[in-house]
Amino acid sequence: MTLALGIGIALGAVYGLFLLWYGGNGRPMRPAEVDHLMQEFGALTLDGAVLQELRSLVASDDGKEFVMQNLVRYRPKALYPPGYDYGDDPRAADRRYGKAVIGPLLRHGSLILFVAKRIGTFIEPEGADAWHYVAMVRYRSRRDFLRFALATQRDDIFVHKWAALEKTHVFPVKPLVSLFFVRAMVAGLLAAFGGALFLLFR
Repeated sequence: MTLALGIGIALGAVYGLFLLWYGGNGRPMRPAEVDHLMQEFGALTLDGAVLQELRSLVASDDGKEFVMQNLVRYRPKALYPPGYDYGDDPRAADRRYGKAVIGPLLRHGSLILFVAKRIGTFIEPEGADAWHYVAMVRYRSRRDFLRFALATQRDDIFVHKWAALEKTHVFPVKPLVSLFFVRAMVAGLLAAFGGALFLLFR
């Protein structure tokens, strides 16, 4: 086996594993699966309105990847429940949440695509909310979103988010035009790495 072929096979296998993890084209959830997940959420004593929002989200499940749009406004001071001693900086609380969700997101094939803070105003209707930043998170599927949400609820991660946020508007979107070519980017990086390996060991 030539060096180039060996490197190509090895990196091809790595890319195959990446595609398997990244997914994005699965099957819709079955009704029994939805009911089971909702029962798990119900056991967490979530607000009834939140449970209804979750059911509305999965009602249109197609098994495919989607992006969750997050609009965020901070509290003047972080508001933790009694027993939590983290201080009252809402941005620090949000940073704790951001760091804590990286692991659960990756375990479920999901990524933070974009985060940007507001730097001014332009066209703004009367009564519009003064959001502080926007974040876009890619989820492998609605199934994975629910599993991610369950994991973060059980690990008490969301306490940081709700301590930090005065208001948020979260809704799913399906990209029509996007320059976030994650699959192509990973393929390009592996190809560049393979080329570097070939030059190093030839």
